[in-house]
Amino acid sequence: MGDADAAAIRAARGDWISEHLEIYLTSGGTRGHIMDVSAVGGRALTTHCLIKCVGRKSAKVYVRPLIYGNVGGEIVVVASKGGADTHPGWYLNVLESNTIGVQIATQAFEATWREPEGEERHQVWAYMAHLYPPYLTYQQSTTRQIPLVMLTPVRPIAVFSAEGSQ
Repeated sequence: MGDADAAAIRAARGDWISEHLEIYLTSGGTRGHIMDVSAVGGRALTTHCLIKCVGRKSAKVYVRPLIYGNVGGEIVVVASKGGADTHPGWYLNVLESNTIGVQIATQAFEATWREPEGEERHQVWAYMAHLYPPYLTYQQSTTRQIPLVMLTPVRPIAVFSAEGSQ
């Protein structure tokens, strides 16, 4: 697949992602948490969170909707970028931050993050691929190891809004 195919996927889904983000933000999280992604190989009842981070170069605030899972009380997101050969910008921004914001439905938190390694990573990857099977195809299409980010909520924060975010 590589970067060109991943870009085509993002372009085709770009409007959907923007609409999804707007629904999630304008509803305060009462809508957008569970979405049907069966049209793209996922499941009908797929959970989504929002992550908020600051751009490492731009210093702008970015909010992104992402599929998530829950493993042992930690929120897990996947930096797949549709199987592109480069990491998504949000992941690179997370690497430069000690904490990020995460919103699940109507609750938002500041969270610390880590990346699982070894056997734990293998188990978490299998779980996330079960939640969203296209992750397997994405991994097969690139030589990079698609990162997993595990988030631990540390304190409640205000739910996200569209104002001031990109």
